[in-house]
Amino acid sequence: MLRIALPNKGRLADETRELFNDAGLDVQIRNERALTASLGGVFEAIFVRAQDIPEFVADGAADAGITGWDLICESGRELQSLSDLGLGKCRLAVAATDESGIRSLADIPPGRRVATSFPRATARYFEQAAIDIQLVPVSGAAEIAPHLGIADIIVDLVSTGSTLRVNGLSEVATIFESSARLVVARDQNPENGVRTERGEAIGDLVSALESVIRARGQRYVMANVPRDRLDDVRKVLPGLNGPTVTDIMNGGRFVAVHAVVPAAGIYRTLRELRAIGGEGMLVSRIERLVP
Repeated sequence: MLRIALPNKGRLADETRELFNDAGLDVQIRNERALTASLGGVFEAIFVRAQDIPEFVADGAADAGITGWDLICESGRELQSLSDLGLGKCRLAVAATDESGIRSLADIPPGRRVATSFPRATARYFEQAAIDIQLVPVSGAAEIAPHLGIADIIVDLVSTGSTLRVNGLSEVATIFESSARLVVARDQNPENGVRTERGEAIGDLVSALESVIRARGQRYVMANVPRDRLDDVRKVLPGLNGPTVTDIMNGGRFVAVHAVVPAAGIYRTLRELRAIGGEGMLVSRIERLVP
């Protein structure tokens, strides 16, 4: 049974557990303080701090893990990302106080102090940009550093940017975008050409999780439409490979059409189907979508 390292707390932990449950790999935990759990009886989960997951995977204590790309980059460990799960989206950004006059990297004078809880990623970024800085490592709440006089600039995770604005800071540059990734040690990558039972199991896990992610932004639409309006239906319901059309018993001039469409456009889709004579329309969520 393969061991998967998962975050033990926070929003990412909750979203990850929900993802596994939706993929049919229910998190079967004995009690809230348990450090391990069964994932649908197929995998074993170990719950650890999100920042420790790169170490567990790289050292072989876990066969795979899910954590933020920001923590993976900061760890400096040799890991391979197999899937971007799209959870916990944010960005690692450079920010400065509004009164500093710094609006771009070119405005940063040499030797400025930069407070961050991502010293490795920050050092690499400024080194590549050929900007000399002084690192000020902090464990959290980097936004307060400029106001305390311990740094001039910060590098921190940003989601909406509201926390920066509240603290009188503005973004100067984005170092990288981050989201939850499923990672393995480089020598365990199932796509490296070596077919093993472990590699196949990890590949199946990737497929299962991605099928859930893929389905979340889609809806399944069914409707009865006039047979002579099928050309118009194809424009309204392009679907993955075009709509599926089936005859209806005693349907007369109507046929049934089925298609997968983006959830964001479902209002427009139903309106256009009704405009061409559609009726008996049904919209349902999709649990998993395998292309």
